[in-house]
Amino acid sequence: MNEEINFEKNFVQLKELLKNNNINEFRESFLNHHLYDQSRFFLSLEPEERLEFYSLMSPKEIADIFDLFDSDDIDINPFVDEMSKEYLGEIFDSIYSDNAADLLANLEPETMKEILDSMDAEESTEVKRILHYDDETAGAIMTTEFVSIVANQTVRSAMTVLKAQAEEAETIYYVYVIDSQNRLLGVISLRALITSHDDTLIGDIYNDHIIKLDVNEDQEKIAQYFRDYDLLAIPVVDTDNKLIGIVTVDDIIDVIDDEAASDYSGLAGVDTEDVSQNPWQAASKRLPWLIALLFLGMGTASLINHFDSLVSKASILAVFISLITGTAGNAGTQSLAVAVRRLAIRDEEKKNSLMTMILSELITGLITGLVTGITIFIVVSIWKHNMMLGIAVGTAMFCAITVANLAGSLIPILMEKLGFDPAVASGPFISTMSDLTSVFIYFNIASLFMHYFN
Repeated sequence: MNEEINFEKNFVQLKELLKNNNINEFRESFLNHHLYDQSRFFLSLEPEERLEFYSLMSPKEIADIFDLFDSDDIDINPFVDEMSKEYLGEIFDSIYSDNAADLLANLEPETMKEILDSMDAEESTEVKRILHYDDETAGAIMTTEFVSIVANQTVRSAMTVLKAQAEEAETIYYVYVIDSQNRLLGVISLRALITSHDDTLIGDIYNDHIIKLDVNEDQEKIAQYFRDYDLLAIPVVDTDNKLIGIVTVDDIIDVIDDEAASDYSGLAGVDTEDVSQNPWQAASKRLPWLIALLFLGMGTASLINHFDSLVSKASILAVFISLITGTAGNAGTQSLAVAVRRLAIRDEEKKNSLMTMILSELITGLITGLVTGITIFIVVSIWKHNMMLGIAVGTAMFCAITVANLAGSLIPILMEKLGFDPAVASGPFISTMSDLTSVFIYFNIASLFMHYFN
């Protein structure tokens, strides 16, 4: 909290310096802040303050701030409209190519073209190439700023190349080894370069056992590689094994965050990334799901109505409807969350992984259903002094939970087979489905014990 207060005080002081046009003092104070804090200050400025800010900062200094922006969270259109295309061209020349492509992709096509045309030809070509690839693939999130060397040069020569390219490269911890045709041969770490003798040939010390990505590899699979191998960067190759870029761990952190948000949104049945405070907009996005589930819920209401005569004969049955449907819904949601996660991380080599997952959830459902069923049997038997009622409710609970667990694992698999994101099998959907099946199971089992309830 104290740090936050200090930041706010610093921002006020910086704005005063900016307002009074104290150029040298402002620049010295501003540039002494961490880049993240610089970006926060920039975002806190009003339009007229930003215009003054641009006049005091170089394009490279603005580029360092823009490099931190996530296009999903920050709309740069207002900033772009405030600057000349020449100034913007210099800014985007200094932004890493993957970040530049990400930011430009959210601009109007005409504006994007004007900026690309004003950029350095080589930088513009790199960004255009990244923009060409499909979203959420290695090509779309890779950067083309990396260090590469050839196998027949010495460590001394490689270090010279590294020093020359280090300032432009996004990471220098891995140096990639290529042949004369730019085909990827392997990788050597910065540590290995530093600790090797200057006259050692790169071909004698590089590692040819390397994890690499096809340019069309899905970003979710890429995240799995980073998680499994604890890498800082992975090279990206085309169909001819030519090195065309690298995906760095900072990009994958964003991907993991996006994938987690997407999965959670699916489970909740609402866009959790939408922070709009407009109630009308929020309602318009949530209503389609709620209306669809309303009609699905009508099936549950129809079932209860169908068994109305049963309830009229033994009104005690109505007491336990919400208990059984609620518990089964919770079990189904738990199973769904586990199934979605397992689908995301399962080993592609295991052909029986899906069957194993289904079997595991079925057994889990049987165990949890049995324990919960016995528990509610004891409670109802003591509470209502009717053991047969306890057996009916307990049996219904056991069956409802087992079915809900099975449905929670099967529906995401079905969604994946149909080509949809398994996370769209949302929690509200599973809960409503569980209500339907639970009511059906409960009343059919209860009907077998009717003569014990009169």
